[in-house]
Amino acid sequence: MTNESTPIRAGAVNVPLGHVIGNEKWKGSQVALGMQGKVKLILEDGLGTVDFHLSNKTCVLYISEADLVAGNGFKRRLVRFRNASSLQGIVIVEKTEISDQYFPAVQKFVVLELGMTLLPVANQGEAAQLIIQLVQEQAKDRASNPFLTKKGSQLLEASVFQTVQQIPGVGKTKALLLLEQFGNIHQLCNATQQELEQVVGRAVAQQIYTFFTQAK
Repeated sequence: MTNESTPIRAGAVNVPLGHVIGNEKWKGSQVALGMQGKVKLILEDGLGTVDFHLSNKTCVLYISEADLVAGNGFKRRLVRFRNASSLQGIVIVEKTEISDQYFPAVQKFVVLELGMTLLPVANQGEAAQLIIQLVQEQAKDRASNPFLTKKGSQLLEASVFQTVQQIPGVGKTKALLLLEQFGNIHQLCNATQQELEQVVGRAVAQQIYTFFTQAK
């Protein structure tokens, strides 16, 4: 857990293509070992609240099972990051048998209150695979067009797509339909039940509407 007095590195970090800049605290961890041979991981001190920088614009904040069980300290960390940084933050959360009871509240806090992308993983090994996938998607995106000026939009879209799938009653197909209709999570969470029904039908629309209204 990052100390409350640790400064936030709010500015972008220069990350070479195919690399990940990680916080020194992850040295020897399963997530660091899981990236070996797939991406080049460089560990640095002084990243503040950020755990991994995937690009000059995108970073990962990791919430472990222990963080969730320990209380709300991780929330202060995320809020400090959101208030001080212009980076696109992806929050990876360990969703295990122990932490499962805390997950719905965390999901609503991260997605609705902070407007950040949340991706659940079972363990650090799965987190490593997810980070590799995100980095490779981004590398592919940039390699296909050297003049690309979008700020990792395809990376964001892939992450948001996975986030929407976590809403009760929503799978891959419905997540795709919802994002095509509403464009982003902010528009989706402000949609009326009638608007949702036109896309996914009454039963699922009610589940989605209830999920979002309970969080407000």
